[in-house]
Amino acid sequence: MVIIFIFVVCILFIVISGTRFKVHPFLGLLAGAFLFGILSGMPPETIIESINAGFGGTIGNIGIIIIAGIIIGAFLENSGGAQALADFVIRIIGKKRVHTAMGLIGYIVSIPVFADSGFVILSSLNRALTKKAKLSLAGTAIALSLGLTASHTLVPPTPGPIAAAGIIGADLGTVIILGLCTSIFGLAISILFSKRIGKKVIISPDSDVKTENETQQSKYQPPVFKAFLPIIVPIVLIVFRSFAEYPTLPFGDGQARAIIGFVGHPVTALFIGVFISFFLPQKFERNMLSTDGWVGNALKSAAIIILITGAGGAFGKVLQNSDLPLLLGDNIKEAGFGLWLPFLIAAALKTAQGSSTVAIITAASIVAPLLNVMGLDTGISRAMAVIAIGSGAAVVSHANDSFFWVVTQMSGMSIKQGYRTHSLGTVVLGFSSMLFLTFLNLFF
Repeated sequence: MVIIFIFVVCILFIVISGTRFKVHPFLGLLAGAFLFGILSGMPPETIIESINAGFGGTIGNIGIIIIAGIIIGAFLENSGGAQALADFVIRIIGKKRVHTAMGLIGYIVSIPVFADSGFVILSSLNRALTKKAKLSLAGTAIALSLGLTASHTLVPPTPGPIAAAGIIGADLGTVIILGLCTSIFGLAISILFSKRIGKKVIISPDSDVKTENETQQSKYQPPVFKAFLPIIVPIVLIVFRSFAEYPTLPFGDGQARAIIGFVGHPVTALFIGVFISFFLPQKFERNMLSTDGWVGNALKSAAIIILITGAGGAFGKVLQNSDLPLLLGDNIKEAGFGLWLPFLIAAALKTAQGSSTVAIITAASIVAPLLNVMGLDTGISRAMAVIAIGSGAAVVSHANDSFFWVVTQMSGMSIKQGYRTHSLGTVVLGFSSMLFLTFLNLFF
């Protein structure tokens, strides 16, 4: 009971240090690792070895993948590719089905682009369509925000799910397939919710604030086929590699499998996506690759996520090398939480500190040492654990989440309206996704 109490204290320390004292998650997670190791009586050399192994091993597995994904997102955002994808969805869905269109647009754009940036980019388009359809901005804005959140928390190459897959040791191709299935179901329920809430909360779309960034992007958009390629090609290659590695060896055991294994490795596949993204701008300039250009700015964003991910891996390794997994094992099995335990941990962390990415990484670090005792040690169950964490990381977006303020301020919502629409919508998205994952788990 003492070591379990220490574990709870360390989790509270990580959460409170970030929410109350505004300590950076990197320092909070690293301090939590040291704190748990010292209080639990681990030998000093074991603490250091665990932190180094967890930090280095985690970054070694997924650092380049995260960097590549963020560079692809930067080129899509700055070249107008994200706007081209949005316009394409509008042409397919139709301007009258605004809720469905905005949900799908947000879902596609947020796979490579951060949700906050995606909402800013698409806000003026959403207002124009909403005004033309004579709808409340509340409903269409929430359809957009939940579409952005769905893929942001559940579909690689978004950094959070990639990091969780690396920490937990799940096959990325399997995570992509499960994430797509689960998130699409959650998105469908969320679109229905946005339509209903739009009838109850009326906000006029008349006022509009167009940012300088949006004005620049509207001057040029790459062809939609080119805009899709940096997203689709890496996903297809990674999924093909997962199929090639199945025990039945559908592509044989020769050179074809070796080639698919190489190009479909997440590092190679995402790097190919980076190269394809270089063709998105109307005129490629070398300074886009410089430290002050698009790549340089993308690397600054990637560095923060990589550091947090590495610190999460260090914390998880310290837990793994302690007696905690053994002590918790019997209690977890008797409780029978299954996949719902990773979901609840991620939801608690998200609600407490605001960032979905931090919640995903921290929850994965906590859950990774417990997978065996939870009965989630097979390949498919590890991938499901990642999706359960992603579903929980959608719940609940409120005042401590920067995305909450982006949605409410750019949509002209009051805080009360924001809680009633966006916050409640994230609950609907997270729980509906988790219920669908629980249904899928019945067949595995």
